[in-house]
Amino acid sequence: MLLALLASTAHADRFDKLQEQAPQLAPQALRAALAALDCAGSGGAHPARRLALIDYSLPSAQQRLWLFDLQAERLLLRDFVAHGRASGEFIAEHFSNLTGSHQSSLGLFIGAESYVGRHGYALRLDGLEPGLNDQARSRALVLHGADYVAPELVASQGRMGRSQGCPAVRKEISRWLVNQLKDGQYLFAWHPQLGTTRYQRCEPFSVARSAE
Repeated sequence: MLLALLASTAHADRFDKLQEQAPQLAPQALRAALAALDCAGSGGAHPARRLALIDYSLPSAQQRLWLFDLQAERLLLRDFVAHGRASGEFIAEHFSNLTGSHQSSLGLFIGAESYVGRHGYALRLDGLEPGLNDQARSRALVLHGADYVAPELVASQGRMGRSQGCPAVRKEISRWLVNQLKDGQYLFAWHPQLGTTRYQRCEPFSVARSAE
């Protein structure tokens, strides 16, 4: 019981420190992300050093991507990120795990290998939640830079461009962000559709690849 109490206290302290540095981030999104990491860890995933968190409840015209250094408990980045073209126009409202849906996926992902492809330097993502995002690799959902993620587009069209489901970011930060998350760091995509109890139950996670 003492160990559980200490773990709970440490978790609460981490939440408070990160939330203080990211006051615009919905508290429920940060709580869900940390709980998802705990669930993955209990299933055998390796400990997280960095966490990227996307709050898809915010419009694409706002900076809705945060990157945290979990060891130092500090915010490294807040920036823009696109959602899938079939997820919505200004705000993402529809999510899918299906190939060809052109929708974003929710939940916890692990950054796998970096590579150079048609989007330039990019990062393959493996979804860790069966039925929610575990088709990410077969869907070719990757973190990459894109010309259509640029602040000036907000002035002309009121939103960022949209991807085919990938979390696309500004080209200026893409290489750095890929290097921060590749080879085993985490990305969590949140929306209220995930609910408030999903990670209390610790649904099964696909952690085999993350433990390699």
